[in-house]
Amino acid sequence: MAEKKSKSLWDAKIIRRALVDSLVKLDPRTMMKNPVMFVVEVGSVVTTLLLLRERQSFAFNLQITLWLWFTVLFANFAEAMAEGRGKAQADTLRKARSETQAKRLLPNGWTETVPSAKLRAGDVVQVTAGEFVPGDGEVIEGVASVDESAITGESAPVIREAGGDRSAVTGGTRVLSDVIKVRITSNPGETFLDRMIALVEGAERQKTPNEIALNILLAGLTIIFLLAVVTLQPFAIYSGSPQTVFVLVSLLVCLIPTTIGGLLSAIGIAGMDRLVQHNVLAMSGRAVEAAGDVNTLLLDKTGTITLGNRQAAEFIPAPGITTAEMADAAQLSSLADETPEGRSIVVLAKERYALRGRELASHEAVFVPFTAQTRMSGVNLDGREIRKGAVDAITKYLHQFGTVLPREIQASVEQISRSGGTPLVVAENQRALGVIYLKDIVKGGMRERFNQLRSMGIKTVMITGDNPLTAAAIAREAGVDDFLAEATPKDKMDLIRREQGAGKLVAMTGDGTNDAPALAQADVGVAMNTGTQAAKEAGNMVDLDSNPTKLIEVVAIGKQLLMTRGALTTFSIANDVAKYFAIIPAMFAGTFPVLNALNIMHLQTPESAILSAVIFNALIIIALIPLALRGVAYKPMSAESLLRQNLLVYGFGGLIVPFIGIKLIDLLITGVKLV
Repeated sequence: MAEKKSKSLWDAKIIRRALVDSLVKLDPRTMMKNPVMFVVEVGSVVTTLLLLRERQSFAFNLQITLWLWFTVLFANFAEAMAEGRGKAQADTLRKARSETQAKRLLPNGWTETVPSAKLRAGDVVQVTAGEFVPGDGEVIEGVASVDESAITGESAPVIREAGGDRSAVTGGTRVLSDVIKVRITSNPGETFLDRMIALVEGAERQKTPNEIALNILLAGLTIIFLLAVVTLQPFAIYSGSPQTVFVLVSLLVCLIPTTIGGLLSAIGIAGMDRLVQHNVLAMSGRAVEAAGDVNTLLLDKTGTITLGNRQAAEFIPAPGITTAEMADAAQLSSLADETPEGRSIVVLAKERYALRGRELASHEAVFVPFTAQTRMSGVNLDGREIRKGAVDAITKYLHQFGTVLPREIQASVEQISRSGGTPLVVAENQRALGVIYLKDIVKGGMRERFNQLRSMGIKTVMITGDNPLTAAAIAREAGVDDFLAEATPKDKMDLIRREQGAGKLVAMTGDGTNDAPALAQADVGVAMNTGTQAAKEAGNMVDLDSNPTKLIEVVAIGKQLLMTRGALTTFSIANDVAKYFAIIPAMFAGTFPVLNALNIMHLQTPESAILSAVIFNALIIIALIPLALRGVAYKPMSAESLLRQNLLVYGFGGLIVPFIGIKLIDLLITGVKLV
């Protein structure tokens, strides 16, 4: 994976596009958005104009001017590289957006064929196997297998059906089987794919509050150093060593935080790009940044913490019934049950009691399907009437025949509920045989992941519709910090508001219409792409893979963004301090020999010191582009440990690297007699 990312970082097409864009970005209206680099561009223009009329020290002044322009271009190149990766992904997405013909349903029941561009929100279309979905919409009739690889990159098809939380379809995906009717939910140019393209290109990217605050800080430092350099000239004149405009501009550019100023936009864009690489679409940079500061994480139990399908774990027979008899009846009642729970009952009976699936055609078996009204299913064969279902459903069924659940079975039901399981009762010929213990299987490694989040200072809360006893057992096994049982949409909203009222940032994931209010309220709301349109519009991120556990990766990427920005800011400021002590002594050592004691690098001449610093200032931006785009390697740690690491690695490195780099450049340029 690392090798793949490394190759994509320096992709030839992206580099060619970035080189062109770095020139286009020289437009002052664009440069003004970055105050630090705008000052560098103004300085470059000033030195260029002076160069045209002054001939004294022309070679030195020319080199200074060229390296100033290179500094601006390298900063633009860093931003263009980050944007270029998004544009390359947008080009791939555009291939999925093609003009297709749609079968629009008319009020009289007939269909007419129209171009997809003529479809409007509210139109209903019919899509059959082999055809492309002409626009974003929701399935209102039918069920079909859909290939969404053009959008998500996943080759496995997904099921889309009317009703529920898996009814949303995306324009450009292809139906593989059956026939569905789709109600279009977007107008041309407003589709989900159009929004994806605009977002990954960075066209709609807005600066985050943290980024704005950092820009203000950088602008403040720029003003301070501008005043310092301006007031330095009178001192230089007084001391008898006046400095040229070229030297003063060079000094200003070296002292202001050009390193982080040149990389700041690239860091923000790269953060959104890393999410796209994980198939998560962030609607704004603000959402990515908020993910890095999340304090509370809300996760649905089913499909996120657990596998989502309950599995049969044990057969508990009633008194006087053998386990084998109980298993036999449970398996017979489940042979026609295609649900994951039903299949797991058949498998458990086969593996534990060697009961193979039987051919029931010759027995004239009559299967009783599960319905929401009866809440039970079963089979009638050879005079046996076997039923399997929820406890209250079987209790009601037995009550019709004047029988009740034995106390031992009731005790087993209570024990299963307390342990977090789901009990199903099996009855034969109006007599309870025992209980099937269905268990929510917690995904492997979840406890370790929650421990990791805890070490990051993030509180995890499991959201479930289960009763408190079941919820407590699952929460204990999974290792979450807290849980919300029997949760309603209002309960979720209230929980989020309580956390936010305590000054915390909250993230949650959801896919249903009932999740939409909470997704909108959360600071980071990750909606599943398989979810409803309401959920996707309410969240500020969409997971194209519809993997709820990816919220953990989203938080890690957000923290990586903040860590990268903090690390490079620390490096940049330390870098500027080092350049100050490298340049000033060399500049004035001729006038004040005592300053030679501070010229610890023994730079050859004031001119070589200035030129070396300007060259280093430009090259360090290029050197740090890979780090800005890939991000600082993230490891869970406390804020204190993170600050200590930044100061030791990037703070100390920012002090040492300029001394080494400037000295090497000084030796090189004096060796080849550039000054």
